[in-house]
Amino acid sequence: MGHIYREDFLIPFDMADVNHNIKLPKLLSYCLFVSGKQSQELGRSDDYILENFGLLWIITDYEVTIHRLPRFTETITIETEAISYNKFFCYRTFKIYDQNGELLLDVLTYFALMDAKTRKVSPVLPEIVDVYASSFVKKIQRAPKMLPLENAEQRLYHVRYFDIDMNGHVNNSIYLDWMYDVLGYEFLSSHRPAKLQLKYNREVSPGGDISSHFVRDGLTTYHDISSEGHINAQAVIEWLPLEVKE
Repeated sequence: MGHIYREDFLIPFDMADVNHNIKLPKLLSYCLFVSGKQSQELGRSDDYILENFGLLWIITDYEVTIHRLPRFTETITIETEAISYNKFFCYRTFKIYDQNGELLLDVLTYFALMDAKTRKVSPVLPEIVDVYASSFVKKIQRAPKMLPLENAEQRLYHVRYFDIDMNGHVNNSIYLDWMYDVLGYEFLSSHRPAKLQLKYNREVSPGGDISSHFVRDGLTTYHDISSEGHINAQAVIEWLPLEVKE
């Protein structure tokens, strides 16, 4: 069992949507900020990893279950734990609770280390992850495979300057923004996500264009982001109508 880190967080105005629910891309992004604070406390900040090993953390997959979305002005507790690692991947959970201790979201995140110069995946180094007290497992846990979409609708987007983060690539939350946006205001304002599977395949270059493709099958949507002839990210999202009582 790894070290557990917790933080309370008040949902601000700019993180809420038209229905006063938190924007999921913003929440996932803030969760990464919280895990970064734990890493800094343990002496393994992003700067330390880069300066001493020439490596960057990247995310390869998210698996998210949403029981309820937190709302504007609600105080939530974000609990994170680096649970295990193997030769190439590290697995971290985020659990989001309301003030009554009810579980709102359960997130499993797959991390890998990338060489900052070559942009290639590096093996996980024990001297980086030992401080988290997570378990070493020989078996490589992989997220479910996703196939390319067929007969998909699409929309073109330009990669903007503020889409790029400090690591020099498109921020992880932007991919999910692109996936959401193609579904349109009417659908998004009347539905909320219940489950999300999101896979990052390769980086999007700064300053270029991407195509956001989607296929909708009832309350399930299938997505991919592509650029320069390659699939950069894929997702499957299960939705619920907002009027459904849970």
